[in-house]
Amino acid sequence: MNLLGIDFEEWYHPELIQPYIKKEDRKFQIVNGIDKIIEWLRKNNTFATFFVVGEIVESKPEILDKITANGHEIAFHTMHHTNLNTHGFKENFQSELTTFDKLTGSRSHGFRAPTFSLNENSSWVIDMLIKNGYMYDSSIVPAKTSMYGIPSAKLFPYKISSSALDKEDPSSKLNEFPLLTTSFCGKRILAGGGFFLRTLPFRTITNAIKHYEKLGFPATFYIHSWELTPDLMPRLPLPFKAKFITYHNIDCAFSRMDSILKKFKFTSFSRYMSNNSP
Repeated sequence: MNLLGIDFEEWYHPELIQPYIKKEDRKFQIVNGIDKIIEWLRKNNTFATFFVVGEIVESKPEILDKITANGHEIAFHTMHHTNLNTHGFKENFQSELTTFDKLTGSRSHGFRAPTFSLNENSSWVIDMLIKNGYMYDSSIVPAKTSMYGIPSAKLFPYKISSSALDKEDPSSKLNEFPLLTTSFCGKRILAGGGFFLRTLPFRTITNAIKHYEKLGFPATFYIHSWELTPDLMPRLPLPFKAKFITYHNIDCAFSRMDSILKKFKFTSFSRYMSNNSP
């Protein structure tokens, strides 16, 4: 059984878009695609974990009910999709955890850092998650990209601590579920969703999942809500690199992810953990 996390965020939340959006232009649109996503999961008999940006639940509380009433799990993706390394964010994080806990009725037990921004400079987040009773994190990409990644990290689920982001710490209470990676042209790369789902050869992704399954480990996959609802995603005149990463093959993301769910079995993190001991 593999793991599916849906990073449920608005069109203006991606880090590559944020610098080009005025505050007054930040209006909800992607939330209107929640019913499409829920129905798609139902048709594929799949449960998922929704890593939700807190301000969405704060403004649209019905989102929480739609997610949980259909058997899916809600988890934390910060209140405003803030990179963990943002100056001063450490001082605000406890307040955000408390706010999200109240908004969700203490239902969140998992976390994913926006833009996979967990690294040595932001390792403090691990201690705070443990302090607040969180059971798992899924912020580690064990490969290097231009924006994130800890290439020395373990490839499969392990116990993580603030002093050992990349290796097993048996004394830790927090489970880490690193994203699916594969070897491509002699280099280890992310294969578990997002831009890489839209860009890599489809066979490369499916072979990576098969490899993890053969070894007896779950393949941790992610996809953004705006990739599943491209009709609701505005196309902004971004600089070339940001535009390419954000929009490349975005209209193919839903069909590719749908094909993957039809080939492999996926579930939410909480359901997986209830039946397995990472």
